[in-house]
Amino acid sequence: MRAGAGFVGAAAGVLGLAGTAFAGTGQPSPWQINLQGAASPVMESIHSFHFFLLVIIVAVVLLVAVLMAVVAFKFNEKANPVPSRTTHNTLIEVLWTVVPVLILVAIAIPSFRLLFLQLDLPKAELTVKVTGHQWYWSYEYPDNGPFGFDSMMVQEADLQPGQPRLLAVDNEVVVPVNKIVRIQVTSSDVIHSFAVPSFGVKIDALPGRLNESWFQATKEGVYYGQCSELCGKDHAFMPLAIRVVSEADFATWIEEAKQKFAAGEAPARVAANENAQLPAAR
Repeated sequence: MRAGAGFVGAAAGVLGLAGTAFAGTGQPSPWQINLQGAASPVMESIHSFHFFLLVIIVAVVLLVAVLMAVVAFKFNEKANPVPSRTTHNTLIEVLWTVVPVLILVAIAIPSFRLLFLQLDLPKAELTVKVTGHQWYWSYEYPDNGPFGFDSMMVQEADLQPGQPRLLAVDNEVVVPVNKIVRIQVTSSDVIHSFAVPSFGVKIDALPGRLNESWFQATKEGVYYGQCSELCGKDHAFMPLAIRVVSEADFATWIEEAKQKFAAGEAPARVAANENAQLPAAR
């Protein structure tokens, strides 16, 4: 009875852990072993491709394991005291050449389709320009007016309830739900990388170059990401947060942002950044 109860308890614990591990949209979860939940068409395609590859990998591993077991048990010295001297088998040689090629073709077709989906930018309904700095992000909305703002990590002592450690920022990017958002990414100093796992977005920010990508958020909420290119001593403290809201709420936020982030305030924000490297006075 006790053993049965212990087994049930352990199984419940494993299932609970698995639920936690597989959960997580917009931010990582404790003990997570799967991709973050999909909140864009690109990420949904990445999920599908991931599980398609997983099936192929498992099938190949099982086939090889079965073949090794057959060889070990059927063709060992005890079972075959007089070993066969067969050296060639045309059918087997054709199969082990053709089958891997077919597997690679089966992988390549959805892989190229996914790559095309990521790189072929559809007609955008909103543009957000992203600039990476050591070690924070700046954002502009060129379609909505001459304003921009810096976004820096909230220090642990200043976190509010519900804000995740090392991911929450003071000024979130705000976009409308179900709208195609084009992001133009660059850098003011070194190479950074703008990455939002739940959107399937990861694009390098290069000094002197403007890279483009896109996403279409299908669910309202807050989605976190981080710089994914080693960019200096505070690389780990360079998160980004995108808040997806309704179209009406986005219109309201735009009007508020035009007042809050007026054109003349940006230099003061940069100067106030404790990480900003100011030139020495002469």
